[in-house]
Amino acid sequence: MRERTEFDEGFDALRELAFDLRWSWNHSQDVLWRQLDAEMWDLNRNPWAILRTVSHDRIRELLAEQEFSKTLYDILAEHRETRLSPAWFQRAHPTEPLRTVAYFSAEFMLDEALPIYSGGLGNVAGDQLKAASDLGVPVVGVGLLYAQGYFRQTISPDGWQEALYPVNEPEQLPLRPLREPSGEWLRLEIEFPGCTLLARTWEVQVGRTKLYLLDMNDPANSPAHRCITSELYGGGPETRLKQEIVLGIGGWRLLRAIGLDPQVCHLNEGHAAFAALERARYFMQENGVPFSEALMATRAGNLFTTHTAVTAGFDRFSPELMTKFFKSYAEDHLGIPVDGLLALGRRDASDKAEPFNMAYLAVRASGAVNAVSALHEHVSKKIFQPLFPDWPAVEVPVGHVTNGVHVPTWDSAAADALWTEATGKGRWCGDQTGLATAIRAVSADKLWDLRTESRRDLIEKVRACHARQLAEDGACESDIEEARSIFDASILTLGFARRFATYKRPNLLLHDPERLARILTNDKRPVQLILAGKAHPQDTQGQALIKLWSDFARRADVRSSVVFLRDYNMLQAQWLIQGVDVWVNTPLRPWEASGTSGMKVLANGGLNLSEIDGWWAEAFSPDIGWAIGDGAEHGSDPNLDEREADELYEHLEKDIVPEFYERDEQGMPVRWIARIRESMARLTPQFSANRAVRDYTEMFYLPAAESYAARSAKTAGTATAHTLCRWRAELSRKWPHVHFGDVRSISSGDEHLFSVEVYLGDLAPDAVHVELYADAVASEPPFKMVMARQQPLSQSGGVSLYLASAPASRPASDFTPRIVPFHSFARIPLEAGNILWQR
Repeated sequence: MRERTEFDEGFDALRELAFDLRWSWNHSQDVLWRQLDAEMWDLNRNPWAILRTVSHDRIRELLAEQEFSKTLYDILAEHRETRLSPAWFQRAHPTEPLRTVAYFSAEFMLDEALPIYSGGLGNVAGDQLKAASDLGVPVVGVGLLYAQGYFRQTISPDGWQEALYPVNEPEQLPLRPLREPSGEWLRLEIEFPGCTLLARTWEVQVGRTKLYLLDMNDPANSPAHRCITSELYGGGPETRLKQEIVLGIGGWRLLRAIGLDPQVCHLNEGHAAFAALERARYFMQENGVPFSEALMATRAGNLFTTHTAVTAGFDRFSPELMTKFFKSYAEDHLGIPVDGLLALGRRDASDKAEPFNMAYLAVRASGAVNAVSALHEHVSKKIFQPLFPDWPAVEVPVGHVTNGVHVPTWDSAAADALWTEATGKGRWCGDQTGLATAIRAVSADKLWDLRTESRRDLIEKVRACHARQLAEDGACESDIEEARSIFDASILTLGFARRFATYKRPNLLLHDPERLARILTNDKRPVQLILAGKAHPQDTQGQALIKLWSDFARRADVRSSVVFLRDYNMLQAQWLIQGVDVWVNTPLRPWEASGTSGMKVLANGGLNLSEIDGWWAEAFSPDIGWAIGDGAEHGSDPNLDEREADELYEHLEKDIVPEFYERDEQGMPVRWIARIRESMARLTPQFSANRAVRDYTEMFYLPAAESYAARSAKTAGTATAHTLCRWRAELSRKWPHVHFGDVRSISSGDEHLFSVEVYLGDLAPDAVHVELYADAVASEPPFKMVMARQQPLSQSGGVSLYLASAPASRPASDFTPRIVPFHSFARIPLEAGNILWQR
C-alpha cells in the first residue's frame, strides 16, 4: 500500500470541508477556495466543483505554503469541534429523549451548488435544516435528487421566457452515495404497477445534520422510469404521483434502511404525505396490529406544515390513477381495501368520484397541522373547514409557526461583520437574547457605511451580470460597454424578484408605466430598479408578465435605470437582497402564505414596501417600513389593482424617495437610518429561522415525540392506540342516537345558569363532553366551558343533566350547548370531528 503523503492529507482535509455545506453559511473557508481558484469561486461558489477541477499541482503548491496549510487545518479543527459540541438543544433540553426528526420536502434550497429547488418551499426547507444544525436539533432532511432540477431561464430577443434543462451531474455536486456495510451502493426497491424499480440513495452533509436524497436514474430501471426524478414539478399528474411515492414511501424506507426510526415526521407540504402511510406500515409489521391502530399510533408523531393559501394549490390525483398505483399497496401491505385508503384523501369518503387530495391525507395522518404565518393560519382554517363540518372556523385544528430565514446564509460579509461586532459570533445559535438592544446601540455612521458598501457591491454585480447577458445574446460591443457602467452606487435602489405568477402581481409596479418612468428618471432624486424572476414553463400568464417587464426595461428613456436579470437563482438572490435599499412585494392578499424574500433584507439594513399579507401582516409598523393595502381581502374587486398601484406610487413619490434623499449637514439620511436601525433590531431576530426552528422544537417536535411514545406504549397489555381506536369506533356506532332534551336558562345577578338534558343512549358519558359555547366577540376569543354532569336520577329514563354558568355581560341567547367527543389522549377535532349542537 502506498504511504500517505502530505498532499493526501491536505486533499482529504479539503474534501471533508467541501462535502459539508456548512461552507454555504460559515464563510471562514472562503479564503481557501478563493486561493485555489478565484475566478471559479466568484462565478459559482462551489467548493466541490473547484476541488474537482483545480490541478493537483496547484493544490500541492498551496499546501506547501505554511500560511495556507495552517489556515486549512485550523478551519478543519474548528469544523470538527463545532459538529461534535453541544448546541442550544442539548443545553436547553438536556433530558429530552428526542432522537430524530425526519423533515420531508419535495425541494431543498441549500446552495446554488445543489440546484434541487424552485423557490419558497425549498427556501424554507433549506433554511430550517441549516438552523437545526446551528441549534443542534436532531433533524434530518429527506428529498429527491432531480437529474435536471428546476428549469433554467433565458429571455428571447423579443422578451419571452425560454426554459432550459441542463443536467445535474452527481459527480459535480457536493453529495455522496449511501453505502451498505459491504460497500455496495444502497438501492431501495419501490413497487409500481407491474414492476419493481430501484431508487438510488445519496447523502449531503449539512453541518451537524444530513439531507438524504433519492433518485430513479438507476441503469437497472427502464429509460421511462429513470426519468421519474428528472424535473422538479415537471411532467403530468402520473409523473408527480410517482415522484411523491418515491419521496414519501421511498424516503421512509431509506431512513429505516440506514437504521433511523424517527419519532417525529415533519411533512413540509402535502407532497410527502405518503411517508405517513409507510410509517404506519412499518409499525404494523413490527407490532402485529392492523392499519387503523398503526395509523392512530404513528400519526401522533407526524406534523403537517401547509404552505398553500388556496385549495386549488394542493396536489390532487384522480381515483383511477390512485387505484392503479395503490390497490396492491393498500390490500397487500396495509390490509385495507383501496377505497379505505382513498377515503383518507377525500372530503367525502363515500364519494368515489372525488379526487384524492394529498393535503387531506396529510391532515388525517398527522397529530398536528400548522400554517406558516398568523394570517395564513386563519386562511388555512377556512381551507380545511370542509374536513370538520359544523365546527366553527376558529376551532379548525390548524396552528402556525411564522417562517423565518437563516440569517447567516443571507447576510452580506459587511452585515455579518457589523452584527458580529455588535452582538458576538454565536448570535444565531442560541435564544437571541439581547440582539435588539445591541443593534439599537450601533452608530448611524456604521449603519450608513453598511448600506453604502452593500449597494456598491450590488451595482458591481449587476453590471457584470447584465454585460454577460448581453454578450450571450450577441449584443454589439457598445451596448455591452454601456451595461458595464449601468446604475449609480449613490442612487436609491429598489429590488423586485420572485416567481412570476398572477397572484403575486409582479405587474402592479408597472400599472402606470409612464408614472413609473418619471419616478425612475427624476433629475434630482433618481431611482433605479432591479428585477428578476421566473414563471413556470406552463404558466403563459406569468410569462406574459415577464414579457411586459422585458419590454419596459428596453425603453430608451429607462434602460439606464432598470434592468431585468434572467435565470433568477439562489446566488443572484443573495447579492440582490444584500444590496437593495427597498424590497418591493405586491401579492394579492391573502395569497402570500408567508413570504420570505422580504425577511432576507432585514439583517442587511434593507427596508420593505409590501402588501399587508403573509409575514408583513405581523411585522409592519410605520416606523420600520411601508405598507400597501388596508389589511383586508377584496375578492375580485376590479378596481383593486388600480387603487393599490396608486398607493404604491404615492409611497415612492411622497415617502420613500424624499426620505432617502433628505440629508443632514454631514450628508446623512437621519430618518432613513433610524428606520433601518429599528427594522434590523426588531425584525431580524423575530423573522429568523433560528426562532422558527426553536418554535417548531418546543411547540411541535417535543410534544409529538412524547405523544408518539404514549400512543405506541403498551399499558396493562393494551396499547393506547388500540384503546383510542375502540373509543372512536364506539363513537361512530352510537353517535346517531345522541340528542338533546330540554335546555333551560335562568339569569341571576351577573351570571346565567344553564341546565341541559342530554340523551347519550348506550354511549359512555366519559366518551364526550357537553360544552356551553358562544362565538367570539370583538377581540375576545370564543367562550367555551365544559358543563358539569349531575348524578342521574334512578328514574331518569336515560337522560343526563348538565349544568354550567356564563357571565351575564352577554345575553343568554349568545350561548349554545353542544356535545363533542372526549378522550384524554385524543386531539379533538383532528382525530374525531363529531359535533352536535342544540338547535
